[in-house]
Amino acid sequence: MTISLHVVPTTGAPFDHEPDGDSVIIGRSSDAAIAVPDRSMSRRHARLFRSAGEWLVEDLGSRNGTLLNGRQITDPTPVGIGTSLRVGSTTISVSESAGEATALTSAGIEFDGHSVFRSAADLLKEPQAISSGAVSVEDDVLRRYTARLKVLNEVHQSLDRNLSLEDLLELILDRAFDNLRPEEGTIFLKGADSEYYRAATRSIKGDGSKSLYSNSLVRQVVEKGQAALVLDTTADERFNQAMSLLDAGVRSLVAAPLLDPAGALGMIVLGSTLGIRQFNEGDMELLTSLASVAAMRIRNTRLTEEALERERLERDVALARQIQVGLLPSALPEIEDWKIYAHNIPSRGVSGDFYKVELVDDGTCAIMVADVSGKGIAASLLTASLEALAAGPIHDSVPPEKICDRVSHLLFERTPPEKYATGFLASFDPVSGVFRFCNAGHNPGIVLRTGGEVELLESTGMPLGILPSAVYAGEDVTLEIGDTVVLYTDGLTEAENPEEEEYGEERLAELCAEHRAESLEELAATISADQDAYVRGVPYVDDRTVVLVRRV
Repeated sequence: MTISLHVVPTTGAPFDHEPDGDSVIIGRSSDAAIAVPDRSMSRRHARLFRSAGEWLVEDLGSRNGTLLNGRQITDPTPVGIGTSLRVGSTTISVSESAGEATALTSAGIEFDGHSVFRSAADLLKEPQAISSGAVSVEDDVLRRYTARLKVLNEVHQSLDRNLSLEDLLELILDRAFDNLRPEEGTIFLKGADSEYYRAATRSIKGDGSKSLYSNSLVRQVVEKGQAALVLDTTADERFNQAMSLLDAGVRSLVAAPLLDPAGALGMIVLGSTLGIRQFNEGDMELLTSLASVAAMRIRNTRLTEEALERERLERDVALARQIQVGLLPSALPEIEDWKIYAHNIPSRGVSGDFYKVELVDDGTCAIMVADVSGKGIAASLLTASLEALAAGPIHDSVPPEKICDRVSHLLFERTPPEKYATGFLASFDPVSGVFRFCNAGHNPGIVLRTGGEVELLESTGMPLGILPSAVYAGEDVTLEIGDTVVLYTDGLTEAENPEEEEYGEERLAELCAEHRAESLEELAATISADQDAYVRGVPYVDDRTVVLVRRV
């Protein structure tokens, strides 16, 4: 017996291998007949060999063992047509060599006395050729195609409705059962993980169909784009190893791929016992046409559902952004002899950044700039929580380091371990110019002195919410007339150019020092323009927030 091996590695495209001798080594080694770069496979993992006209498989002392039809082997074990081997993370299916099958290749048909496989694309072209007069046919063939077109017209009309995917699949099975009278039927669709799942199933016994799956059938129908007619599963070596088929008594099968321009979406399979009926080539042709119509409807339904989901997400993002903007100050405090400027630019509609500037009852002005972990809607929710936790203490004139201590503890209790935030909290006295701050693992604030000096307000504690308790220190600096404080989030400094080089804190500090004489609005515009020039069109992947404070 000559065999063919269909190899499906975890990475890379599947491929076929036909042994040209009596021994085949499988492993990671480049010397192996079947060499696969599979980390879970040993260099010489397993061997297929022929003895007395029979193929066997043996494990060569591999690290992870060799599985035959899901069971680990310990001794040389016979391998039959339809067998599935698991070598590391690679699957190898055994089938009959094409050289031994009787193939009507001139007509695009494979037939071995038990099963017929035809190109689904060729089957779909035949009615067009007949209707155009490109080929001449006998009257009985013409009548058969006329009846087929009538059925398809009825199917088109019945499917031409706005349905959910679940309802659409049920309706497809309705039409398949009405016209082909199987005992069982299943529609398999390819999932996001490229595995096939039962998307819809039916049985006249009323218990659903769980049996119409075979690896050989998937390869022939989905991967090769062929329609299949199996006259007797017990007589075809490709299917007589499929216990689910045999246990259910399924003897005759007809299947067709759900063809999409981008590839097969899956397949539809109908089964029956020979006591009820045996499918024929006319059934295969009709199911192929039905599957073609179904694939188009499935694709359109999926596109519609995806569009609706995108619209829903866009509405959610817009609403989240609206709520988040409501948390940001609608207007900044106007303080005699001081200027304040702030802006927030989200990277994904909603932001993980947050800032707050508030004039409190004791006459001081409180400032908070925070950046929560993550991006998008999840980050915006955490931002809202952080604002709520800090709002009360800020309003009560609690010192920055005490606010960080309290907020960090509450944030730790309310969020999973991977969620945290960096924050810069400050409070300044408009009269004395004393600027007290606590930097909770945040980017260093930049103090621009009128004399040209630049001071960095470095971290005085860890990020908020990482540990149940932490120590935060407060420090003071005094701002003189003309001094400016620049606070920001890492969306500015971590922006990258096409060479994947970050903008950086040093460049930001130098730029701000060079343009210290500009108004705060002009300085903010200068920072944005310099960033745009630096990234050269590379999208910003993180939110950007700037708060500028100047004593005038």
